[in-house]
Amino acid sequence: MPTNTVDDVRSSLLQVLLDKVNSEPYPSATMLNIIESLLKPDEVPDYVEHLVDKVRADTYPSIDMLKRIQQFV
Repeated sequence: MPTNTVDDVRSSLLQVLLDKVNSEPYPSATMLNIIESLLKPDEVPDYVEHLVDKVRADTYPSIDMLKRIQQFV
């Protein structure tokens, strides 16, 4: 039976959630909060790019999404 380190599990969960964010037009605040709690500093730029892509694709982006991006600026 393979053993997973805590970082392996964290990384796997983070990737699953990022994939869901990409596939859902309006990801839940809870899912985004969990992602943000799992991020390491070097992963922040990729996450922010995911959010920016959502804003680009939406005619009327949500205020929550804009605020989430703003907190990383």
